[in-house]
Amino acid sequence: MSDITLTLERTIDAPTDAVWRVITDLEQWETVLSGVSRIERLAGFGYAIGTRWRETRTMFGGESTEEMEVVGIDEGRSTMIASEANGLAYRTEFTLEPTGEGATTLLRMRFGGSYLSPSWVQRVLRTLTSRIGLAVMRKAMQQDLHDIAAAAQAA
Repeated sequence: MSDITLTLERTIDAPTDAVWRVITDLEQWETVLSGVSRIERLAGFGYAIGTRWRETRTMFGGESTEEMEVVGIDEGRSTMIASEANGLAYRTEFTLEPTGEGATTLLRMRFGGSYLSPSWVQRVLRTLTSRIGLAVMRKAMQQDLHDIAAAAQAA
């Protein structure tokens, strides 16, 4: 069970294969996702289970670098990415559904995170800062969805 869950979705005026190409092309994320400043591949070729990379994003006014790994793929339909950072294990899942006779795609992005052995201080801080953290996460996810849509529609 996740301590934090956030799900957003967006309809994109592009077929699912165009959206899939955007979300699985790691080398292009630096130019597609405005919140990502750097991608460094650590393992794997292409986009497959076990592919790992370091992703640097602008968050909370500074840069944050985390290691990410592809842990699930249903080709053309969904993918799941996992990471651990700052005492939080989290997963981000992208799900694609064709709509409008396949001409458009509903892209759903779900973030779920669980705290790893939080101390009482961390539990108190989590309670005090959870609204701010969720607001920042929502804004970053909305921007990612916007950027993915723009790239898929331009393809």
